[in-house]
Amino acid sequence: MGAAGEPDGFEEALVALRAGQVVALPTDTVYGLAVDPRLEGATAELFRLKGRPETFALPVLLGDGADAWQLGVPDRRAVALAARYWPGALTIVVFRQPAVGFDLGGDPVTIGLRCPADATARRLLSASGPLAVTSANAHGAAPCRSAEEVRRVFGAGVHVLDGGPSVGQPSTVVSFVGDGVACLRQGSIPMGEIDEVLASLSPGEG
Repeated sequence: MGAAGEPDGFEEALVALRAGQVVALPTDTVYGLAVDPRLEGATAELFRLKGRPETFALPVLLGDGADAWQLGVPDRRAVALAARYWPGALTIVVFRQPAVGFDLGGDPVTIGLRCPADATARRLLSASGPLAVTSANAHGAAPCRSAEEVRRVFGAGVHVLDGGPSVGQPSTVVSFVGDGVACLRQGSIPMGEIDEVLASLSPGEG
């Protein structure tokens, strides 16, 4: 461990992020590749490194779920789900706040948001601010679940923050863009459970 109980490589990870470089970090689902979306060219490097088409939008992770609504428009149902499941394995897609100009690929007027439960990830996010994060793998391949796997796949291409193995399943992704709610990816939280939570909301709740 580093200073103040931080994982080894924590300060180096922050320096790399602030320089626009790609950093691998543990999460409560799988290892992720992260960049600071506020820096010009950072997300382009992430798309290049992963081989991910820019039509596939990058989600944004936050250290504090309360910060989500500075980036996304707070649909009442989305706010209710965030209160129920964050920190945790739920990514919520909403319309962006007009001032948020991050280059995340995909639809430029929407944004996917998540507050992870992993303590190392949240410590880094609290220090760095919001990060664009995608699973650590070549596009279409299985995600990495350990620092060793990330190093084997990407070599010296990324700085790796080793937080031990990540043993969770990918996050469930739900969208509140357009009519109703849409499940964009079934992950560790069953969509049926989410539907029950939403059905239980009283008019105006959230």
